[in-house]
Amino acid sequence: MTRRRRSGRVFAWIAFGLGLGHAAFSFYWAVGGMWLLDTVGQWAVEAQRETPGLALAVLLSITAVKVAAAIVPVAAQYRKLDHRRFWRAICWIGGVGIAIYGAFNTVVALAVLARVIQPAGGYDARAMIGHAFIWGPWFFLWGAALVASLVFTRGLQPDSSMHRA
Repeated sequence: MTRRRRSGRVFAWIAFGLGLGHAAFSFYWAVGGMWLLDTVGQWAVEAQRETPGLALAVLLSITAVKVAAAIVPVAAQYRKLDHRRFWRAICWIGGVGIAIYGAFNTVVALAVLARVIQPAGGYDARAMIGHAFIWGPWFFLWGAALVASLVFTRGLQPDSSMHRA
C-alpha cells in the first residue's frame, strides 16, 4: 500500500471518528440527554423541554445524516460502495461544506465573544462559547480530515487487493 493511500485512510478514519462522535451527541440529546445541550443554544434546551417528540424526530434525523456522513467516506475508501466516483464527489461536497460551516461558526462565535461583532439583541454566552470552542471546531476538524483523506487518495487507482468478491 502506498504512503498516500495509507495517509488517506488514516484521515478517513479520523473523519469517521469525529463524525460518529458528533452523531453520538445528537442521539444523546434525541433520547432526552441535556448535558452540553445549552452550548448549542437555549432554543435547543427549550425545544427539548417543550416539544420532546418533535425534538426526538429532528435529532434522530440529524443523527442519521451524521452517521451516514461518517460511514460513506470510509465505505468509499474501501470500495464497499458501487459508483465510487459519485460517492467521492458527494464526500468532497460534504467535507468542504462541513469544514466551511465549522470554520465560519467558530470565527463568528469568537468575534462575538471578543465583542468585534455585537448582536443588537444580545447573545447567549453559553451557546457562543460552545460554538467557538466545541461545535464549530469539531465540525471544522471533521470536514478537514475528510478533505485531507480525499486529497491524499485523489487520482489513485483503486487498490486491487480490496476488490469485492
